Amino acid sequence: MIKILARLFIKDYTNYSNEQVRSQYGILCGSFGIFLNILLFALKFIFGTLAASVAMVADAFNNLSDAASSVVQILGFKLSSKKPDPDHPFGHGRIEYISGLVVSFLILYMGTVLLKDSVLSIIHPEAMNISVLSIVVMGISIFVKLYMYLYNHLTAKKINSVAMEVVAKDSLNDVISTSVVIAALIGSRYTSLPLDGIGGVVVGIFIIKTGFEAAKDTIAPLLGSAPSAELVAQIEEELMKHKPIVGMHDLIIHDYGPGRMMISLHAEVPGNMNIFSLHDVIDIAENDIAMRFNCHVVIHMDPVDTENKRLAELKQVLSEEVPKINPELKFHDVRMVPGDTHTNLIFDVVKPYSCMLTDEKLKMVIHEAVHSRCPDVYCAITVDQPFVK
Repeated sequence: MIKILARLFIKDYTNYSNEQVRSQYGILCGSFGIFLNILLFALKFIFGTLAASVAMVADAFNNLSDAASSVVQILGFKLSSKKPDPDHPFGHGRIEYISGLVVSFLILYMGTVLLKDSVLSIIHPEAMNISVLSIVVMGISIFVKLYMYLYNHLTAKKINSVAMEVVAKDSLNDVISTSVVIAALIGSRYTSLPLDGIGGVVVGIFIIKTGFEAAKDTIAPLLGSAPSAELVAQIEEELMKHKPIVGMHDLIIHDYGPGRMMISLHAEVPGNMNIFSLHDVIDIAENDIAMRFNCHVVIHMDPVDTENKRLAELKQVLSEEVPKINPELKFHDVRMVPGDTHTNLIFDVVKPYSCMLTDEKLKMVIHEAVHSRCPDVYCAITVDQPFVK
């Protein structure tokens, strides 16, 4: 159904990286979610009241909160698509993350309310009026929610939306919670135990757990999470297509919302080439990376000595010794200053979180490892933070 609606209402509906297309998908999926959730609320509330089922009525109000979540989703996509302005030069994309965070808070609230009502239901159980029609309504709800999970999840992947993935998780939540309610309704016919309340407690705990996970997923990009290894590899792959660039380091990625990245990096180029030719290569690389990843790019040009055999030998020593200290250690910007009595080897090293050595201790260990093999070499090391690739 979503595919059909997308073809009807979204122009260029397969261009998922386009900001306007992303926004329209968010609004479309949110609107359809409101319709389905209100329908499910009405059905569950009517039959839950008739059956005197706390879990079923609570599940109905959970669907009503899901409709509110869809409203938040629509507002999030609508506001995040606003154009940049003097106060927000990179746009308003992070509002989408904030909307996902609001949805996660709604999930937590509904889980807490359900947990409280279910505990009261166990303490003060009431007789339940169960009908086949009630079971049928809950079964229909499972299929509808499973469909909502699938279209939200698949669309979230296509348009790279954390907020929509939170809504998808909430729908999957409902599939599990409604299954528990059905089990409680059926089981209550064969036992006097308050299965309705017990089922509600299980569902409430599960919803709260999902709410915390959803909040974590949306808070991470707001705080500034590290780029994925896959994205770093893709950026490096695109950069290295532009000869004579020979290396990359100091990659920093600022995420201002989906499709609103700011990338800066250092590109290593042969130091013996014409600077104007190299500058042209850098300009082309900036443009190609910006086009591929739909982002802003700034590349700093670092000249390196590619013909010095002694420097090449010392780089090889570093490549052998540094990983022995920590496999995740990386080095870059290697330069050499020869003298009459010794050679200074100057370079940066990226210290990963897994390295427990202090910066000074790390410098000393690396220097000793290199000096033991090359007694005339003294290392001048700058330690970079791990967010610098």
